[in-house]
Amino acid sequence: MSELESILLAKKIPEGYGVRIGIKGSGCAGVSYMIGFDTPSEADKMYQNGTLLFFIAKKHLLYISGLTVDFIDNSEERGFVFEHAAF
Repeated sequence: MSELESILLAKKIPEGYGVRIGIKGSGCAGVSYMIGFDTPSEADKMYQNGTLLFFIAKKHLLYISGLTVDFIDNSEERGFVFEHAAF
């Protein structure tokens, strides 16, 4: 079971919710990536991976393209890590 599936069950996220991946902010400092549980909107592109649904706002697709999301859990850090593929 993935970390996202574990969180979904542990937090009792209601049926119909999926994982939203997006950006917030922009400008000189670039963008910050975000991840959370949400319901889909008409402005989203929807993807499925196993049992999980993923929602990405169509306007964020350019920024998300090539993004890898991983979960790290070791003695120094724990959490989601976003890495963009080198061009």
